[in-house]
Amino acid sequence: MSPSTANRLLPIIAFATASAATPVIAQTERAVTRLADGVYAIRHRDAQDGFAGGNTTVVIGDRQVLVVDAPFLPSDAREDIADIRRWTDKPVTFLVITHFHNDHNLGNRAYMDAFPALTIIAHAETKKDMDLFGPESVAREDRATAAYEQMQRNGRNGDGTLLTAADRKDLDAILVRRRQVTAELRDVAFQTATLTFEHDLTIDLGHRVVEIEFLGRGNTAGDAVVYVPADKLVVAGDLVVYPLPYVHDGYPSEWVVTLRRLAELDATAIVPGHGPVLRDTAYVQLLRELFASAVGQMNEALRKSGPAMFRSVDDVKASIDLTPFRQRFAGNDKDLAAAFDRTAGDLIRVVFREASLR
Repeated sequence: MSPSTANRLLPIIAFATASAATPVIAQTERAVTRLADGVYAIRHRDAQDGFAGGNTTVVIGDRQVLVVDAPFLPSDAREDIADIRRWTDKPVTFLVITHFHNDHNLGNRAYMDAFPALTIIAHAETKKDMDLFGPESVAREDRATAAYEQMQRNGRNGDGTLLTAADRKDLDAILVRRRQVTAELRDVAFQTATLTFEHDLTIDLGHRVVEIEFLGRGNTAGDAVVYVPADKLVVAGDLVVYPLPYVHDGYPSEWVVTLRRLAELDATAIVPGHGPVLRDTAYVQLLRELFASAVGQMNEALRKSGPAMFRSVDDVKASIDLTPFRQRFAGNDKDLAAAFDRTAGDLIRVVFREASLR
C-alpha cells in the first residue's frame, strides 16, 4: 500500500496520541543497529494503518541498562527485552520516555513486568499528558476501528470518494491488523512514569554516563532528549522524525530553538523518534528552516491582517508558501511530495493555533 493510499483511507477522526501519524514510508521489518559497544537502536515495524512503530534505544553500562522509549505494542517490547537479555545479563533499571504519544510508551508495562525494580523517567509535562491520554488508548483505537468499519459499510474513503476495488482490499487488511492490535492492547494495564524531572538528570550506568535533558518545547510540551557523551549519541524522540516531521501537538516557534540546542550537542549519531539513525545534523537544520519559515510567514501575514484572535486559519493560509521545501524533503518521490504537502498544511494550522494563543 502506498503512503497516498494509506492516507486516503484514514477515517476523518481524531487519533489523539495514538501514533502521531500514519507512517510516510512504512518500516516493514524490525531492524537493529549497533551504534557502539553496548549501544543499540531498534526500529519497529509500522502497520501503516494508524500504528507507527517508534524507535527504541538501548544503552548498556557495567552495572545497569537504560532504555529510551518502549514501543507501541507490548509484544514488540517483549521481543526487545529478549534481545537485551541476549546482549547482557545486567538489568534494565531505567526506561526514559521521550514524550506522551503512546507509540512510545504503551510497552511500558512489559518492561515493568520483566524488571520489577524499573524506574520509568519522563518530564513532568509528559507524565501529566500520559496520565491524561494513556488509560483511554484502547477506547480511542476502538473508535478509529469503528470509523474504518463505517467506511467499509458506506463504500467511501475518508475523503468521501468511492472506494475502488484496491481500496476495499487494503481496507480489509487494515481492519484485520487493527483487530489484532486492539485485541493485544485490551489485556494491557497502562503504566505511567514513576520518576519525573523538570530540567535535566544525569545517570551513571557504570562507566557510561547518560544525560537526560529538557531542551525546550517542540513536538510536545515535555520532550526529553537523551545524550550519551562518551558515544556522541543523541536520542531525540519525535523532536526529529524522518523523512517528515510529526507536527500535530507541536510548538513550532519554540521547536526552532529546541532543535538548535539539540544540534549543538556533540553527536555523530542521532536516533530520531521514527526513521533511520542520522549521522549528522543536516536534517535537523532542514527541520529548523521549515519551522522558522512557517512561523516567520505567519507572523508577517498576521502583521498585515491583524491578530490571530480576529482571524481564522483560512484567512491567512494562502499567504504561507512552504512549497520551496518540497523538493528538499521529497526529492522526486511523488508519494513523499504529496505527504509533504499534507504535513505543510498541518504545520500551517499548528502555527496559526500557536499564534492565536498569544
